[in-house]
Amino acid sequence: MSWFLSTVSVGDLQRDALSIVDGLKGSTGPTAVTEDQRPKAVLMSLEAFERSEDERRLLKRLALGEVEIEAGEGYDLDEVLAEADRVLHSSEP
Repeated sequence: MSWFLSTVSVGDLQRDALSIVDGLKGSTGPTAVTEDQRPKAVLMSLEAFERSEDERRLLKRLALGEVEIEAGEGYDLDEVLAEADRVLHSSEP
């Protein structure tokens, strides 16, 4: 359980859910919800959840890219960088 920033018991969550949820604001990681001192669920702020999902999506794309590279598929790096430049510059006013 070392990667959890904090823990809260199911009983504490039942008694003081509003305060516990308020305490998640600005939190950067998950809080373990425990029962009998064993983790049963995870609570996290919306911001932390969105960041985690963005990271998961990026890792998935990187893994898919590795599969494409191994299969001899994909795109030339210079083409990708040129396209990224075009996209970045086109959104500027």
